[in-house]
Amino acid sequence: MKIVVLVKQVPDSGADRNLRSDDNTVDRASANNVINEMDEYAIEEALRLQEAHGGEVVVLTVGPDRATESIRKALSMGPDAAVHVVDDALHGSCAVATSKVLAAAIAQQNADLVICGAESTDGRVQVLPHMIAERLGIAALTGARKLTVEDGKGGSILTIERQTDEGYEVVSAATPALVSVWDTINDPRYPSFKGIMAAKKKPLQTLSLSDLGVPAAEVGFDGATSTVVEHSKRPPRQAGNKVDAGDDGGVKLVEYLASEKFV
Repeated sequence: MKIVVLVKQVPDSGADRNLRSDDNTVDRASANNVINEMDEYAIEEALRLQEAHGGEVVVLTVGPDRATESIRKALSMGPDAAVHVVDDALHGSCAVATSKVLAAAIAQQNADLVICGAESTDGRVQVLPHMIAERLGIAALTGARKLTVEDGKGGSILTIERQTDEGYEVVSAATPALVSVWDTINDPRYPSFKGIMAAKKKPLQTLSLSDLGVPAAEVGFDGATSTVVEHSKRPPRQAGNKVDAGDDGGVKLVEYLASEKFV
């Protein structure tokens, strides 16, 4: 089984994140960039499947040159190789355009299974897994908290427990397929010193838009289906209303709650 794991480099959610003043895109140059947290669970799940069933695990990233740092971090966990799609024309791409690029890169890998995080911490739109699967014409098993693989006729049968607010749903499909995972699916391993050193020598293929056959006009700002018109910092928290205790304190509190439609 060949497994492609989608990995995105994002600004650290534990630090300040800003948008650029010139084009309203995420300011990645000044941020502390890390692997999207949910993608680490995707990497771990791919490695566990490889340990159980054999095969190859390839990391795939779309991003600027600096994303190589996160690629090497991902490889240090254990995957065999990586593909980095990098092109200046990609700057400003929306989710729709990004899904087109990712689908084109995945198609070149002839993968049996694609695994990704359910969402990214910088976007949190949860639409890319569905878009990619639609473009590739494969099943989308999304929001998995558990994944099992069994042998089937002509391929493998995947079964997930799809996490919901009420519990979970059991969904199955044959490969090729795409699975997105939540952080409830496993506990990602820490890279060992041996893994960190080995990552420096693992194959890393760099591709451009022309290598994928994707026109530059269909990505970036020109190909975007949505645009951030303006942005501003969240206003500082204001002092709250203070209700003094007294004979009418309870009445004032209820009146305030009613005015805010809490009661």
